[in-house]
Amino acid sequence: MSDPTKGLSKLEMPNHEPREICVVTCALTGVLANRDQCKNIPYTPAEIGEEARRAYEAGAAVVHIHARNDDGSPTFSPAVFAKIKQECRARSPIILNFSTGTILEDVSDQCTYIKESKPEIAALNMGTMNYAKYSEKRKSFVFDMVFPNTYEKIIKLLKVMNEANVRPELECFDSGHTHGIWPLIDMGLLKAPLQFSFITNVLGGIAPTVESLQLQAKLIPAGSEWEVIGISRPQWRMIATALVLGGNIRCGLEDNFYLPGGKIAQSNGELVETAVRMVRDIGRRPATVDEARKILGLPDPQ
Repeated sequence: MSDPTKGLSKLEMPNHEPREICVVTCALTGVLANRDQCKNIPYTPAEIGEEARRAYEAGAAVVHIHARNDDGSPTFSPAVFAKIKQECRARSPIILNFSTGTILEDVSDQCTYIKESKPEIAALNMGTMNYAKYSEKRKSFVFDMVFPNTYEKIIKLLKVMNEANVRPELECFDSGHTHGIWPLIDMGLLKAPLQFSFITNVLGGIAPTVESLQLQAKLIPAGSEWEVIGISRPQWRMIATALVLGGNIRCGLEDNFYLPGGKIAQSNGELVETAVRMVRDIGRRPATVDEARKILGLPDPQ
């Protein structure tokens, strides 16, 4: 009887050990959503720390974090990020991923909190795009803006991340963002192993389809890690797609408020519980924090 796996690469091999494990990330709060839309979004450092704990106990290995003022407005204050790190560390050993995204060209605050707080990971947006939300009910745009991420801005953040030994998470909203990393590799600013996040269903970015993820995954260097970020209700279909394709996954109130049945989640932990169940149902298992560190090429905290 012939071997059905003959000729397949390791990534294509069914049940191959490195692809069995899935890193689950939870995006806790975001920057745009508020409690008028979802009363369970955390604002304060203590609330964010509690949500990080809930995500960890539900099976997430990483939390992605934006900072808020106590009234819920966004902030890039290095002091607030330091407090968030303190509150998270007091409650769990989960890996911290700090956002650096801003529509402003000035990223001095981001550079400061990367250098001072030294999260294990920092998100790095990889290209300029239209960034919009449209209401079919109102037949108008809820917001409509340009999200500028020039190479100059990317390089400034990337140099600080490299100096602080913080791993960049390359956030790609479209295939052009993914393909556009090669000059940064050629300059020696990006070094393997690379970590990608493929964001789907943002108006102005790539569509939430199986083909979108297949294309994105084909464009990245061999040996790279990738996860899917599905915005709004298509999130669960995108998580299922990534699990089949061998990727990692992200859920959380930043991206989507709703459980698969349409009920609003009571916490980030409830979303993680659903995602972890999907991981196990598909025959994979969620990575522990220690396993996630190895998979993502992060240094041992000790």
